[in-house]
Amino acid sequence: MLVLRPIRESDFPALLNIAHESGHGFTSLPVHEELLQNKIARSMASFEKEADHPHDEGYLFVLEDTETGDVVGTSAIEAAVGLDDAFYHYHLSKVIHSSRTLNVYKAVDILTLCNDYTGATELCTLFLRPQFRQKYNGKLLSKARFMFIKQHQERFADTVIAEMRGVSDEHGNSPFWKWLEEHFFSMDFPTADYLTGIGQKVFIAELMPKYPIYVNLLSKEAQAVVGEVHDNTRPAIELLKNEGFTFNGYVDIFDAGPTVEAQVENIRTVRESQVKIVKIGNNQGGSPYMVANDKLVDYRAAVVELSVDTGSNELVISQAVADALLVKEGDSLTIATI
Repeated sequence: MLVLRPIRESDFPALLNIAHESGHGFTSLPVHEELLQNKIARSMASFEKEADHPHDEGYLFVLEDTETGDVVGTSAIEAAVGLDDAFYHYHLSKVIHSSRTLNVYKAVDILTLCNDYTGATELCTLFLRPQFRQKYNGKLLSKARFMFIKQHQERFADTVIAEMRGVSDEHGNSPFWKWLEEHFFSMDFPTADYLTGIGQKVFIAELMPKYPIYVNLLSKEAQAVVGEVHDNTRPAIELLKNEGFTFNGYVDIFDAGPTVEAQVENIRTVRESQVKIVKIGNNQGGSPYMVANDKLVDYRAAVVELSVDTGSNELVISQAVADALLVKEGDSLTIATI
């Protein structure tokens, strides 16, 4: 069984391997041992912290194969972005150039540097090792975070966002960044991405163009990738769209990948999930459900095939499933269709 749980100190070697495996453009997991150790320590402190509103907490989860003990994926939630370090985006909008005298009317796309998502909750650090990208593993890794947000909503903002990886090649070259580099910077995309990942963001404010960028002045290659996602990211953005996330014109300042957003109450899993009381017994199985306990440090979530009586507030699960989810008879579980 694959079970999602909070990260712990002993997961550091696995997290380092995932950082290597994830490749260029995966800003939230740079290959930097001290930074990764700090991420683990910060996450553990966040899960243990008493909180009644979102601040600087970061919750990092791992997906563990309970048969082998191997960590096969990660996902995370940032409670509130931009409170300590500026959180930048470009916003894609239009300006109108018109002249009645000349009978000219033209709408032009522009990119404006902004901090509009300051204070929002961010979904991030989603990575599943390729050999496990099957069945419901990716959905569990992503959607179990919505269960956690629902169960501990006081810890998160009303707006939830996700930055999607933009277009780049196998060497980490981004067409959008190539144009920025040529005109404003003297560093390649992997270097800029790495510096951001380790928290060195001052250069953004110092070197980024302060005035709106006219999209039609970008190279044709750069124009083509504004708001587009990396091929490996397409399943992730489709999943979020199905959950109710929308693209409202915000793109990443490095690779122009889209940022999608949703209000917590509009997220499908949050809206449709149900709370059930555990009853230990024999459940012959039926449909796959995502099932999660309501704990913090001991949070667990998994996909289990269950026969569910929608008219009852009880959920019958086997002792093995109860052990994996760290619950006993009489405890509560949140369930949702996967």
